[in-house]
Amino acid sequence: MAKSLNNNLKKAKAGKNDEFYTELTDIEKELRHYKDYFKGKTVFCNCDDPRISNFFHYFSHKFEDLELKRLITTCYKNQERDLFSKHKSESAIWLEYNGDKNGDRVPNPEEIGIHELKGDGDFRSQESIDLLMQADIIVTNPPFSLFREYVAQLIEHDKKFLIIGNQNNLTYKEIFKLVKENKIWTGVDNGGTKWFKVPDHYEIETETRIKIVNGQKYFSMGSVYWFTNLDTRKRHEDIILYKTYYGNEIEYPTYDNYEAINVNKVADIPMDFAGVMGVPITLIDKYNPEQFEIISSNDVRKNENIPIKEHGLIKDKEGAINGKPTYVRVLIKNRKL
Repeated sequence: MAKSLNNNLKKAKAGKNDEFYTELTDIEKELRHYKDYFKGKTVFCNCDDPRISNFFHYFSHKFEDLELKRLITTCYKNQERDLFSKHKSESAIWLEYNGDKNGDRVPNPEEIGIHELKGDGDFRSQESIDLLMQADIIVTNPPFSLFREYVAQLIEHDKKFLIIGNQNNLTYKEIFKLVKENKIWTGVDNGGTKWFKVPDHYEIETETRIKIVNGQKYFSMGSVYWFTNLDTRKRHEDIILYKTYYGNEIEYPTYDNYEAINVNKVADIPMDFAGVMGVPITLIDKYNPEQFEIISSNDVRKNENIPIKEHGLIKDKEGAINGKPTYVRVLIKNRKL
């Protein structure tokens, strides 16, 4: 499944085919947890065709409820209303909405400012960066194949953000480093199956990742997460621990190359173990930095012959137990012991 997903991402990057349009219901479920952050703020959706984007739809229709100051959206090489245009235009537009003017609390066309961009609207262009600098919070579904580059730009310019990405992004060395440093974390409504509209010609290798509804093709990117640096109540909730290590050591073998025990499920994290533990990457969705500390695997190598891992995760053959490789593991210690 992971191989199929990676193949799709590679094809998207090669073919500039990252047109995964987010469903309004998924946006609504997540955004309801952040209402207090938006009062008096400028929101920028910089990877959205503003005429058909559900992010623009959400923020423009909730503009007064959220007490927004300004809404800006841009799109990449697109001046067509077709949901899946071929991006043939060499220039694009950006839209600006400053709230209701006629009292009907609906974003009417005459209330929306339409501005032409000189370039193609790519989020890396100087025009887009200039708009980024005017914004307080960035909310969008960035190109999945450019996720690392996109996040790096947000961090460089010290922006608040709420964006969508795949769970696999957590294993990228650039992203995991930010997680470890508490500069990025996951949102609230994560995991499960989220469906994205894709063009009819989009090739999908795995049948279970595709569905057709009323003639529209949808694609599931596997386990999809929200990534943010906006704080939530969820991030400060402890994981309830009930299992014990002492007396059950056989359930928690030690890695061949690291001074750490393996924990196969987040629910199995022992409450009485003060040492280093390797847990599944899904922990990040429940991670409370006040309860656990993330440790780099490089700090617990059993000897200097074990390669330094820039990402700091346990993975691949170096993460073996009795010679058998494990899945990706995050190393943690319980701060409260």
